[in-house]
Amino acid sequence: MTGKSLSIYDTTLRDGAQTVGISLSIQDKLNISRILDSLKIDYIEGGWPGSNPKDEQYFREVRKLDIAHSKIAAFGSTRRKGYSCHDDQIVQALVNSGADVITIVAKTWDFQVTKALNMNPDENLIIISDTVSYLKEKGFTVFLDGEHFYDGYKDNSEYALECLEKASDAGADMLVLCDTNGGTLPDEAFEITS
Repeated sequence: MTGKSLSIYDTTLRDGAQTVGISLSIQDKLNISRILDSLKIDYIEGGWPGSNPKDEQYFREVRKLDIAHSKIAAFGSTRRKGYSCHDDQIVQALVNSGADVITIVAKTWDFQVTKALNMNPDENLIIISDTVSYLKEKGFTVFLDGEHFYDGYKDNSEYALECLEKASDAGADMLVLCDTNGGTLPDEAFEITS
């Protein structure tokens, strides 16, 4: 496997913390971060700054730890319709988090764009590009979570790929293909990803 590498991006502190019956304290999150770093996990997604006080505090406190290997990632969404990145509180919370990496979620299924976000697909493409460009200009490593990617690809592959292309053209460092609803079989995921 010369020349190939695998990066591990852990979402325990955000996605895992959404499990029924789980409520991580700040100290829990910091202890888990230390353990993940000792295991040489490449990226630790610490939470969604601006969404709750605990995640805000985590991003302040994690900087005090001696994290030797892991990069700390903040999760959030693209700017909202009708806002510039500079005026959007969600985007500004990401910028102010002090994270090494910003992971933004963006819908890549035109059905979700029109129904859940109530906007036209072209607006979504502009928002993806604007948000990634803005965060890159601020000096961040930026990952794009392509929400509903596989369902979107199966329904309208051209649009799903256009979302990824806009993010890539704007400077995204990594494109993450999400099976948000969990309905894509492994052979389908392999074929679509290929």
